Amino acid sequence: MDPDVEEGWVDHRVAEEFPELRLRWMRLPAPATSGSPPELQQRLRTLAGRFGGRQAIGLRREPIPHAYRVFFRGIGLDPDTTRTPIEELAFERLFEGGFPSRGHLADALRLALIETSVPVWAVDAAGLDGPLGIRTARSGERLGGGPYANDLPEGRLVVADAGHPVAVLFGDLAPRARPGAAARELCVFSVQVAGVPQIHVEESLWLCAEALDAA
Repeated sequence: MDPDVEEGWVDHRVAEEFPELRLRWMRLPAPATSGSPPELQQRLRTLAGRFGGRQAIGLRREPIPHAYRVFFRGIGLDPDTTRTPIEELAFERLFEGGFPSRGHLADALRLALIETSVPVWAVDAAGLDGPLGIRTARSGERLGGGPYANDLPEGRLVVADAGHPVAVLFGDLAPRARPGAAARELCVFSVQVAGVPQIHVEESLWLCAEALDAA
């Protein structure tokens, strides 16, 4: 049976400020091996050939990348300094000359982003306490535990389960949430902002699921 796309929760105070902000997620089996399938690597090579300098320069004028740039400004991030996910990937493509394989999961996430301009992230589902949602960081909260955990500025938007933040919105994952070699199930999620149609968000999740299912 195909996994369902679920809608995450958004804290009511965040929803008041950003009424079109959504988080959508699905649970998927983790890939059996870390190595990326040959077909997936070939798809990335093909896409790299269509993702050159001219396309990268024009990205920010396209509707979906532009929508994420507008949202970044709305939460206090300068998209010319802190690049949106698709613009960061375009920069990497120009710097590296292509999309070299980084493993099955990383390649699946990049494929979804390249094809739709909608970013997808993955966390280890084993440690999650309930469904994911979006809220602001609380006073004294940290991203992860232990001496190397990062402090979170109060009010920063985070992706969280019922107990703790698992990621900064459009930023780092908590160490405990990062999928490792022992992960058996993933929670993959995407963030929809004003100007990004729901169908594109769901397409990005499904493309990731399809790529992860490749042997």
